Amino acid sequence: MARGRTLALAWLVAVALLLGHNGYLWLVKRIVPDTDIMALLPVQERDPILQRSFAHMVDAAQQRVIVLVGAADWEDAKRAGDAYSAVLAKHPGLFDAASAGDGVQAEWLSLFQQHRLVLMTPAQQEQLQKEGAAFWTQQALAKLYAPFGGPKLGAWQDDPFGLFSGWVQDRAQETPVRPRDGHLFVADDEKQYVLLPLKLKVPALSMTAQGQVLPVLEEAVAAARQAAPQARVIQAGVVLHAANAGSQASREMHTIGAGSVAGIILLTWLVFRTLKPIALILTSIGVGVLGALSVCWLLFGQIHLMTLVFGASLVGVAQDYGIYFLCNRLSADASLDSRALLKKLLPGLALTLLAAVIGYMGLAFTPFPGLRQMAVFSALGLIFAWLTVICWFPQLIGPRSLKGGSLVHRYGAALAHWPLLRANAGTWIAVAVFGVAAAFGIAKLGANDDIRLLQNPPKHLVDDQIKLGKLLDAPTPVQFFLVRGDSAETVLQREEALKSRLDGLIAAGQLSGYQAVSNWVPSARTQQERRALVDLKLLGHEGPLAAVAQQAGEDAAWVKATADALRAAGTPLGIDAFMAAPASEPWRHLWLGKEHGEFASIVALRGLSMAAVPQVRPLADGLAGVQWVDKVAEISSVLGRYRVNMGFVVLAAYCVVFVLLLPRYRGRAWRVIAPTALASVATLAILGYAGQNLQLFHVLALMLLLGVGVDYGIFMQEESVKSAGRKDATPWLAVGLSAANTLLAFGLLGLSNTPALQAFGLTMLLGTLLVWLAVPCFGVSTNIKEKANADAIGIS
Repeated sequence: MARGRTLALAWLVAVALLLGHNGYLWLVKRIVPDTDIMALLPVQERDPILQRSFAHMVDAAQQRVIVLVGAADWEDAKRAGDAYSAVLAKHPGLFDAASAGDGVQAEWLSLFQQHRLVLMTPAQQEQLQKEGAAFWTQQALAKLYAPFGGPKLGAWQDDPFGLFSGWVQDRAQETPVRPRDGHLFVADDEKQYVLLPLKLKVPALSMTAQGQVLPVLEEAVAAARQAAPQARVIQAGVVLHAANAGSQASREMHTIGAGSVAGIILLTWLVFRTLKPIALILTSIGVGVLGALSVCWLLFGQIHLMTLVFGASLVGVAQDYGIYFLCNRLSADASLDSRALLKKLLPGLALTLLAAVIGYMGLAFTPFPGLRQMAVFSALGLIFAWLTVICWFPQLIGPRSLKGGSLVHRYGAALAHWPLLRANAGTWIAVAVFGVAAAFGIAKLGANDDIRLLQNPPKHLVDDQIKLGKLLDAPTPVQFFLVRGDSAETVLQREEALKSRLDGLIAAGQLSGYQAVSNWVPSARTQQERRALVDLKLLGHEGPLAAVAQQAGEDAAWVKATADALRAAGTPLGIDAFMAAPASEPWRHLWLGKEHGEFASIVALRGLSMAAVPQVRPLADGLAGVQWVDKVAEISSVLGRYRVNMGFVVLAAYCVVFVLLLPRYRGRAWRVIAPTALASVATLAILGYAGQNLQLFHVLALMLLLGVGVDYGIFMQEESVKSAGRKDATPWLAVGLSAANTLLAFGLLGLSNTPALQAFGLTMLLGTLLVWLAVPCFGVSTNIKEKANADAIGIS
């Protein structure tokens, strides 16, 4: 008794420390759960540059919010856009808004005008090589005398042949956005839009920041619609998706947690008709959650919101140990002390904990950081809840302190009528029917490993994203070419080789364009070729420049001065100068610089459809240092590979658990594990009949089902090894109460709007229900041989 009190006091100290640490985390440190869905995905450890390129693209998009304010009339659109901007201007600490004034364009051009002689399009370069002096003379004269000879940048003699202005126009084609009346303008057939590109000054994935940003955006939308009631506002940005996912996860966490706790309270009350067992079970669950959160924070340094959502279902499992003890206390003889009772129950309780932890830790075999955190959180929660039962329950629940209600007697009586499998013809027929039906159902199962199953954003956000993507012709951040080389010059040359292949697809209408640093900074080799070409074809003594001077009445001195000025604008443009200039700001995410001893860059594609991917992907073949990156396909492939691998891990886990059961249950070990195995098979078959596609989260749920289902098998067999037959309904009551609570917890998880969690919850729901129904069938009959087996293992 003294030892029990010492243990209880020691655990009280440990729980006090947990409470203190949780109080520090939430009240002092004010921790905020991570909402970044990408944090759940595996890190590409084999290729750090590849991983870096993806992070570059995602980071660039993460802090952006793109807003389009449109109306049929341009004046209405401007008025609504100004009203929207006026609201944002009141919050300078949250947003950076891009300016579209005339000064911006001049600043943008200032760098390139210094190098205009070497800036031309590939088409212009080819034209220079093919066309003769007469062609270029006519070009220059046309630009000199024609009043509408196209846009001019600076004086005519700064760009007499129009090469630089052609290059600038080509660069402008990378986006349909144009400056208009001091605004950025884009239009479709129905509306004219003011574009407001915003950059967040606060982290997009911070729930605190989301709480500040979203109300401001909503106020801005209201202001825009008040200024122009017909205005349409389109918004897109990671912060909107993250806020929606965070809000959805919070709702689900509270629903699942509150629903599970309410179910436990109700069921426990119906069984024991007193508040004390309810308080004890809730205490064990509470300590489990506190301990899991504290240790997880110490291990990972952060908590993902999805971990808390998944952890909310822990409530349905962590109560098993307390329920098992309370049910046995209820049926035990009053003369049996609770410490002695615990000693008898301890082997079974230890095995149930071990099996459940094995089930959860199966999740840790995946390369997904989010799943690993969920697994550790859940396993720790079970361990802390188990220790609470072991240390405190015997001290707080004594003999005669519990009294079962009528529900206990009616439910217990049902066990006597439950079918018991025996080696007879009826059993073999049932097994054959089950086998055929299960095989047929499993054969119907398809597979879907699409990464997009991880998230289910609301339709209005998806619609806005699609509309904005079409209007702005923006590239996707998850599919691009990665170009590497041992120097910046090599990378730029390889980009140029790749672009020459992409031009064919653009001409065929498979792409609308591409974004690359070499569009702005050609390789030094290309710049040298272009300068030599201009010198040879345009600026020579008998060349087009001299002919133009003769037509315009200028002398040789004018020719020399003009040619010298043009050559002075032919100094090479370097990548460092470009990256330091304001003009590079929209394209900096394309240049990775030097990473792990290599230089690297990204070539992003505009107008890429899924149908065009098979034509785009092979373009990297045969180009040194060029690699096609498709993050969607890569992660989906990883999900598929791990779906298969985890299937084998589940089978291996069954073997491990079976070996662990053998020392205690010997020839009856199969009876512990068979109900869960059959329930898993039946669950897969039902999913197949329901037309579900198998995904990794179904398989992970089967791993957890092993941990949960084996608990029920152990509960039932613990009594059987002592006395064959169905003399005592206590384990059946414990199984029923535990299963009901687990069904409630995972049933609520099955209602999640997140497809992955829904698949997980639905599998657990079906599996747990089937284990509950099947486990009494594997009880031990009064067969003499089986009774002898129980005697042989020394338990009577």
